[in-house]
Amino acid sequence: MVADEAVDGPSGPTAYGVPVVDASGQEVLHPTPAQWLETVKALRDDGFCMAIDLTAVDYSAHPGRTDLPEGVEPERFEVVASFIRHDDGRRVRLRAQVPESDPVVPSLFDLFPGTEAMEREAFDLVGVRFDGHPDPTRILMPEDWEGHPLRRDVAMGRIPVQFKDAPAPR
Repeated sequence: MVADEAVDGPSGPTAYGVPVVDASGQEVLHPTPAQWLETVKALRDDGFCMAIDLTAVDYSAHPGRTDLPEGVEPERFEVVASFIRHDDGRRVRLRAQVPESDPVVPSLFDLFPGTEAMEREAFDLVGVRFDGHPDPTRILMPEDWEGHPLRRDVAMGRIPVQFKDAPAPR
């Protein structure tokens, strides 16, 4: 059996040892935060050589969502990453449910250095931390900014923000 071949598990199909679903023709893997790093290592070892994107989402406005496979419990936060294998163009997306009580997943920097800025952005805007990241500082918001502006519990409004390295208003 190929390492990435989907097999039926007790709660449905799995690939790389985690639940997998098809979403519009793309495989979507659902590791837990504890499985996150090992799943990405398995993808890399299987030829997925590029992390295309990594972001975080706050699903607090959608508490009853039903878009997850059986056995995967929804959490407030989700970290989403996409990978590509260039030899055949195959893409895989990972979606990890991250609890509000401990919004942390392992950093992918050591496996895919290109995720450095993406992880900082996810931390800065949503507040998910990446354990082992070499520079876990804000990337867009000012250092003294309190909170994370893409969290659903942050009040919307017109607050003037001077972003890092942006020219000052005239």
